[in-house]
Amino acid sequence: MNTFSDSAVTAFSLITSLDPLFAGIVGRSLAVSALACLMACSAGLLLGAWLGVARFRGQAVVLALLNTALALPSVVVGLVVYLLLSRSGPLGFLGWLFSFKAMVLAQSVLVLPMVTALVRQTIDDADRSHGEQFQSLGAGRFVRSLLLLWDERYTLLTVLIAAFGRAVSEVGAVMVVGGNIEGFTRVMTTSIALETSKGDLPLALALGMVLLGVVLLLNVLLAGVRRWSERRDDPLHAAEKVLLAQTANGSAAS
Repeated sequence: MNTFSDSAVTAFSLITSLDPLFAGIVGRSLAVSALACLMACSAGLLLGAWLGVARFRGQAVVLALLNTALALPSVVVGLVVYLLLSRSGPLGFLGWLFSFKAMVLAQSVLVLPMVTALVRQTIDDADRSHGEQFQSLGAGRFVRSLLLLWDERYTLLTVLIAAFGRAVSEVGAVMVVGGNIEGFTRVMTTSIALETSKGDLPLALALGMVLLGVVLLLNVLLAGVRRWSERRDDPLHAAEKVLLAQTANGSAAS
């Protein structure tokens, strides 16, 4: 028997037996990433949609900074959040450092630029393609951005999946602000790094399998939703857009 086959057998045993330590790490990791994505996507969808339809002086600079934020290493994000939450930092009074909340905040900051940039590009392309139709119906920029978000909702699902994948697979930020404390802030990625360095390969391999399985499952669900949306016949879709635009126009006039 070689090391890989031995580790694989033990890893499958850990997964099927739902070892308490293993299950706790997986559950904590999914909870942190889900909450972080919920926060980042809620803000990123609205901000990205607004940037997609807005035209203002200095927009090129804002977009350059946004695109630069996409390349920020996760450890840098973790360092910034650490300094903010440290005892001498501006948010030190919260007492969040080395806690679940600190990891959620760090992942939210890490994911937000990606969601905003991808949503902005999607909405900008859609606005240039058929945004004039909404303008002709009297829809302002805010209403137009919301309509375009709804119109591109299935495309934007890809952005949400990518955001979750980015959050659940990162290791640097959560290790810096969470401290990788067993039973409290240890998640899948930090556990994989730690257990591999300790030589506990079965646990590291089991966590890696679950991590890949979660991402694979999300992508399968995404493919199913997109295929369903392509086959779905929705004759009221265009009428709903017209009604929303006319309603918004009437509200603005009153």
